[in-house]
Amino acid sequence: MFKWLRLTVLTPAKTLLNVEGVAWVQARLADGGGISIWPGHAPLLAETVTAPLRYADGSGEHALDLAAGILQVDHDGVTVFTSGLAQTSEVSETSEVSEEQ
Repeated sequence: MFKWLRLTVLTPAKTLLNVEGVAWVQARLADGGGISIWPGHAPLLAETVTAPLRYADGSGEHALDLAAGILQVDHDGVTVFTSGLAQTSEVSETSEVSEEQ
C-alpha cells in the first residue's frame, strides 16, 4: 500500500503550507546538496538554504520559494521551519534541486 506524506511549512507567525497526500518533497540543503524525500524516508533533521521547496501532490508539481530554515522528516511527514518566503532576488540559479536526487 502506497503511503503519502504530509508537508507542513511553518514560520514563527503562521502556517504557510499544510498539505496532505504529498508524493515527494525536494529541498536544497546547507551542505550544498539536494535531498528528495519519499514516503518511508528515515527520520532526519537538516539545515536548508534559500531555495525553492518542490513537492508533488494529486494536483501536480509545485514550488515554493522559501528562506533558509530547518527541515524535519519524521514518521508523519515533512515539516519545514523557516522565517518566511524568499525574496525573488535571493534565490539563485544554482539553488534548484536536481531531478536526479
